[in-house]
Amino acid sequence: MISHVAGTLLGKALDHVEVMTAGGVGYELSVPLSVYETLPKIGETVDLHTYLVVREDGWQLFGFASGFERRVFERVLGAKGVGPALALGMLSTLTAERLVRAIRERDITTLQSVPRVGRKKAEQLVLDLADKLDDVQPAIPGGVGRADGVGAEDAIRALVSLGYSTPDAERAVRGALDAGARGMSAHELIKHALSKVGGGGGR
Repeated sequence: MISHVAGTLLGKALDHVEVMTAGGVGYELSVPLSVYETLPKIGETVDLHTYLVVREDGWQLFGFASGFERRVFERVLGAKGVGPALALGMLSTLTAERLVRAIRERDITTLQSVPRVGRKKAEQLVLDLADKLDDVQPAIPGGVGRADGVGAEDAIRALVSLGYSTPDAERAVRGALDAGARGMSAHELIKHALSKVGGGGGR
């Protein structure tokens, strides 16, 4: 199993990247749009979490910005009728966090916003996965995860709902926790996190 590819970014497009490793091996990886948005400049170093799909007609390597994103991709592949292309499309249309939330909350409308996902496909996703995502959790930069309680996750979701991007929301919560907000309720943590991003209000 190839779990990471790190090296020099040789090329990038909306749906794929080329990476040259220190050992002189070049890899082409299919990526969701969320990865493209985080890539460095050509010639700089990049490190991607990867997932290898092996088929009779060939191998395809997929790259992700985080282990959480990769786990969501892998889990979605387990749903009936979902192949790599469709799973990648879901992560390109929705963030990994939003996709997991939509499936858990049985949000058919949000799932149908993904191209090639009609109502029947959305209902199948919910049927297959709604109760099987409890162990799939995002990690907050700096090592904050489930150990810090559900409050941190709720605070991130609240900030995103206010209009902040997921990376900004995660950084704000990380900053609040580092400043001594551990153990607070989600409501208190949100107030502290808002102070880290200018005191509130969406963009």
